[in-house]
Amino acid sequence: MSDRLNGLKVAVLATDGYEQAELEAPLAALKAEGARVEIVAPKSGQIQGWKHHEKGSTARVDTELSRADPDGYDALVLPGGVMNPDALRLEPRAIERSFAEARKPIAAICHGPWTLINAEAVAGKTMTSWPSLRADLENAGAKWVDREVVVDGRLVTSRKPDDLPAFCERMIESFERAGAA
Repeated sequence: MSDRLNGLKVAVLATDGYEQAELEAPLAALKAEGARVEIVAPKSGQIQGWKHHEKGSTARVDTELSRADPDGYDALVLPGGVMNPDALRLEPRAIERSFAEARKPIAAICHGPWTLINAEAVAGKTMTSWPSLRADLENAGAKWVDREVVVDGRLVTSRKPDDLPAFCERMIESFERAGAA
């Protein structure tokens, strides 16, 4: 365990239908670097993960979205999975612009950037995602590129579970820089 992120509190915003690896790998990487991490969801209890097209394991929700204060977190992670961000885009509290406006770092992978479109936080950003989001991101004003991981300011984006090692490393670097600022 390292202390690169010691003292940082990170929200992982997810709901039923998250891609299991895209929640678990960043969660483990953040904890290994000393961050305090909370899974924030629109409901209490458990949320259901998926391994591609099959049900996966569940994750325990630490904080219900209605009780989460964006000011209480230093950074945000948005895992993918098709159902997860599609549902979050309909949650007013999930698409508040608090993180983007506060210039807090955000890391989103796969379909996770969908939530950022509804939060109006992608215009002018260079980003990547799962390929099917390209038109959505471009229509919202982002420049989409097909790369393993993209860092644009405090925004880190990645394409898919295969990219998780690079995504986690860039996420940690971004969060570490923000913690030092």
